[in-house]
Amino acid sequence: MKRRIAREKAVQILFQIDMAEVELHHALQMVMEDSSQDNKYLLYLVEGALNNLDSIDEAVKQYLRGWQLDRIANVDRAILRLAFFELMFEDGVPARVIVNEAIELAKLFSDDQSYRFVNGVLSNYLQSNERVETQE
Repeated sequence: MKRRIAREKAVQILFQIDMAEVELHHALQMVMEDSSQDNKYLLYLVEGALNNLDSIDEAVKQYLRGWQLDRIANVDRAILRLAFFELMFEDGVPARVIVNEAIELAKLFSDDQSYRFVNGVLSNYLQSNERVETQE
């Protein structure tokens, strides 16, 4: 499974778990059309986001300007959680790629304004962390 497809399916799974409180294996079954596909990376993304949800949500909250996490669209919250997981815990993917993928996910799953919102939140995070790294 390509990484882009894995990210799309990861957002769908995170959305289902958040909205319907579906268990991971049920959510996985619902999004996987072909059970023979290699879903290692998909599971890595979803389990990583879920296992680090508290720290991810705290980080997201810091970069929401004028918004509260529970007030943003559920799909945008799923996209941000996935992107923050990758930004915070995945060293192998460049930040630019993660942000671009998140923007594309917002364009695919959300409304016309969401990709700008997602880009803004992620850009705030990256700018803040650039300053921290530069100061060290």
